[in-house]
Amino acid sequence: MNALLRLQSELGAIVSVDPLDLAANRADKSGWVADGTPLAIVRATTVDHVQAALRIATEFRVPVVTRGAGTGLSGGACGTDGSIVLSVAGLTRIIEINPDDELAVVEAGVINQHFNDVLAKQDLWFAPDPASKGISTVGGNIATNAGGLLCAKYGVTREAVLGLTVVLADGSLLRTGHRTVKGVTGYDLTALLTGSEGTLGVIVDATVRVRALTAGTVATIGAVFDTVMAAAAASALITAARIRPAVMELIDPVALGMVAAYLGPDGSAGLPLGQGAFLLVQTDGPAALSEAEAAVVVLRAAGGQASLSTDAASGDRLLAIRRAMHPALEQFGRVLIEDVSVPRSRMAEMFAVIAEISARTGIPIPTVAHAGDGNLHPNFVIPRGGADDAVVPDEIWAAADEMFQAALALGGTLTGEHGVGVLKRRWLRDEIGDTSLVLQRQLKAVFDPLGLLNPGTMFDA
Repeated sequence: MNALLRLQSELGAIVSVDPLDLAANRADKSGWVADGTPLAIVRATTVDHVQAALRIATEFRVPVVTRGAGTGLSGGACGTDGSIVLSVAGLTRIIEINPDDELAVVEAGVINQHFNDVLAKQDLWFAPDPASKGISTVGGNIATNAGGLLCAKYGVTREAVLGLTVVLADGSLLRTGHRTVKGVTGYDLTALLTGSEGTLGVIVDATVRVRALTAGTVATIGAVFDTVMAAAAASALITAARIRPAVMELIDPVALGMVAAYLGPDGSAGLPLGQGAFLLVQTDGPAALSEAEAAVVVLRAAGGQASLSTDAASGDRLLAIRRAMHPALEQFGRVLIEDVSVPRSRMAEMFAVIAEISARTGIPIPTVAHAGDGNLHPNFVIPRGGADDAVVPDEIWAAADEMFQAALALGGTLTGEHGVGVLKRRWLRDEIGDTSLVLQRQLKAVFDPLGLLNPGTMFDA
């Protein structure tokens, strides 16, 4: 009996070999399409399903690609040739919400926004806030250590994870972490598995921190600057003034022009979009209004045209400008969304580098940044209709290489929140060095001695 027959025999209807299904699972939101065709899709709805699939994969030495909602941006959850695509999107239970201890236990397939909708009924919320929260899963957020709009104040996903239940490559179950505020027993396997991109095990549920809903006013500032360098410098001045916004987002003039065209005059929230760079600042909590007023002073002194609102609808319209970024870009072609981070004080320099690369190569690079934490998303928009829409042209990778090297030279990192996946593995050594690379490969081998879990993700085969 081969692996497919065993899967079908033990797991029945949750195993799919439909050609359209197999093809759909070869890609994620990055636009990357894996070579070949997966062996099968296993749509697990219980932990037992996950364990059975991994036991069979180990027995027959078949690679396994773990997948949630498929919203990843680094090519790390794409079904490769001959692999079992193990979908955990069907693990959708919210197992426990404990307001007294400010924690919850959720399965990996729970949608981030749905989780927060349920928590809100008990005046609680889950702080990680990726832009894809309406469609991405909590398990996927943990597997990539996702970031988002609120990271500067509330941290990335890792800061909200207390413990994990993980199925290892041989099908055995591992539980890590704790339910207490403190816990330092042994190695921190929870932190190691968070951001491991499916290469060490399959996350099936998580114990996470939840917070009381933030009390007080939410104040939102929209500011327009003549240049993106001026806007980046202004955002750094806000940080230097010890003002800590919940949200601080920056859109460069190239991207903003696309957003303005996409939204039209009715979506501009009264701001002169398309005439410079846009900086969005939002404060929350009891001191929100005074912090926002102080931020407006800083922004105007730095040359910005800034407006402040405490009206929720007005704030939502300003946030909608930021959230329209990627839908706007997609109107112009297939989008390769990149993800570098630099120290906040050096963002203006990084924007200048991106502008110089764009001007010299003739490649538009519309860029948005989580300015509160120095995380930039330069985008390459690839026209559709070419000979192979799945291929990123060599000249774009050459421009991306320059950009990555510049970020490292400024004391930054290749990826702030999307992960290494397949798309950035060739640059991994440049950042972490030989010694760390060897150790990380050895860690992978301890958890996955046969190399079956997401092979090709993070490390070259």
